[in-house]
Amino acid sequence: MPGVMHGFSRTVSPLTGPVNLANASEQKPRTLMDVIRGLDGASTEMVERGKTIFFPGDPAERVYLIRRGAVRLSRVYESGEEITVALLRENSLFGVLSLLTGHRSDRFYHSVAFTRVEMITAPAGSVRQAIEADSGVGLLLLQGLSSRILQTETMIETLTHRDMSSRLVSFLLVLCRDFGVPSDRGITIDLRLSHQAIAEAIGSTRVTITRLLGDLRNSGLVEIDRKKITVLDPIALAKKFS
Repeated sequence: MPGVMHGFSRTVSPLTGPVNLANASEQKPRTLMDVIRGLDGASTEMVERGKTIFFPGDPAERVYLIRRGAVRLSRVYESGEEITVALLRENSLFGVLSLLTGHRSDRFYHSVAFTRVEMITAPAGSVRQAIEADSGVGLLLLQGLSSRILQTETMIETLTHRDMSSRLVSFLLVLCRDFGVPSDRGITIDLRLSHQAIAEAIGSTRVTITRLLGDLRNSGLVEIDRKKITVLDPIALAKKFS
């Protein structure tokens, strides 16, 4: 199958057959998920937590849509520093560079499974054909890309905090918004997050994150149970470190 995946074994299973482009006007796709998994060459891929989906410089031959889980996109600079630019949730679209350039190109980001991830992927060529056949498909893709850009902007804002405690708090609030499940105790981030994973996401160290989370817990602002973080009062947390 086209596309290069590194460092893991994956399961690929064919999905539905190709979209009948001739009847596209009569069979409008309901969601972006419908579009991607209905394309010729589409497949589903499972990626274990911490495994790379693609590296910078890999050929940009496929488009990805997250069905379950979270994906981290980052940039690696010449200094060796790796900066997170987005933490993508379910129904997020990524890997669209080849669509924007209109020809074969290379990956710009490092893409890693932040949790165990199930993705729907399709060849870039099939996506372009669907856009050309049905303007509604292009609109759905544009909406998906707009959401992706907003997630990137939010993550960049988080990383502008020079004080690491403020950066951590900002990151936790982003996770509450994108992955939060409300309960009578507060908002539980529906991800199992190791201290190392958080540190890598915001450019810190595991030791620092352990200390800062301990401070937040001692202040009664968060609870941690089996790597799941519950923010007890998001408004109080935001005010304390604003």
